[in-house]
Amino acid sequence: MNREQMIGKVKAEMPERRWLHTQGVMETAVLLAHRFGDDPVRVELAAILHDVAKYWPTERMADMIREQGLPAELLLYDKELWHAPVGAWVAEHEYGVKDSEVLDAIRYHTSGRRGMTKLEKIVCLADYMEPGRDFPGVDKIRELSERNLDEALVAGFNSTIMFLVEKGKRIFPLTLEARNSLLE
Repeated sequence: MNREQMIGKVKAEMPERRWLHTQGVMETAVLLAHRFGDDPVRVELAAILHDVAKYWPTERMADMIREQGLPAELLLYDKELWHAPVGAWVAEHEYGVKDSEVLDAIRYHTSGRRGMTKLEKIVCLADYMEPGRDFPGVDKIRELSERNLDEALVAGFNSTIMFLVEKGKRIFPLTLEARNSLLE
């Protein structure tokens, strides 16, 4: 499947506003790849596919987690996390992506994890700060991204963690591990 076919298929999986977000993530990820010295083609591929399962019905994602042997602990946390590992499975099995680092960038773009690769960091950060994002602290994350990938990502994780704390939600352990490993 070529890039244009993939874009058409992914775009059909989501509402127009989410496609605009995906385009923003693609552009931001490529910019960050150039800034921090990663492969813009691989980064863009992960960005195109990062939200491919985002608008699947909750039960479809839950079934996929159970049926495909994805981490069952995901079902104990907010369903907003589910689309990332489900999306990685879809990218591999329905879109033919075989690059394990691209698949991991999709898999961990919402939670992060300890020892993230540069590609994973870039896609995760691009998702936080693409131009369509507007939340308290996003401008600080963008400012930090001008000079330090890890500092910007820590600020993004801090924002997510504080949001979840304020909402009384559980925090996925990988997110805490990702943040802490970046501070080590």
